[in-house]
Amino acid sequence: MNFLEEKILSDGIVKEGNVLKVDSFLNHQLDIDVIRQIAYELKSRFRDVEVTKVLTIEASGIAIATMMGDIREVPVVFAKKHETVNSTDDKYVSAAYSFTQRRENHVFVSKPYLSRDDRVLIVDDFLADGEAAHALIDIVHQAGAQVVGIGVAIEKASQQGGRRLRDEGYRVESVANIESMDFETQTIRFVESD
Repeated sequence: MNFLEEKILSDGIVKEGNVLKVDSFLNHQLDIDVIRQIAYELKSRFRDVEVTKVLTIEASGIAIATMMGDIREVPVVFAKKHETVNSTDDKYVSAAYSFTQRRENHVFVSKPYLSRDDRVLIVDDFLADGEAAHALIDIVHQAGAQVVGIGVAIEKASQQGGRRLRDEGYRVESVANIESMDFETQTIRFVESD
């Protein structure tokens, strides 16, 4: 059992509807040591890959992506969900349905921040149905860039996202991969590592 699986078992809460609440350390309050360990684990798993940009989606993936960009010494770009007065019309746009928010988000990256020369590592906190990852892949392809991998903190193997992405030929690495969760008993089972 790795550090993240142990943290999920000690501090995670299973909610109805196949939802895992880890906001005490990952996506509301941040345990910087856990974030750092996730980033270093993903760096190790993608050590053979040249990366020029780390890409994530706001908001929960930003902490991991930032740490990842720091240790890989590359810029971090995050797809925004909301327009601001600083937003430009010159952007790549895609749509992603959010499992936890139960709604579709249109996300965008301004064109100057991704180019056809970029080798992009997509990083996020969760992988469930793969909607966010597919939106980011779409944005990378719109830029003419290359997706070199997808790294996530927590994957839910019971949902089809990771399987679909792997079937499409993407390299997906998950620090913790959940096989099943039970709300009634508050039990979590992980996919056994090779």
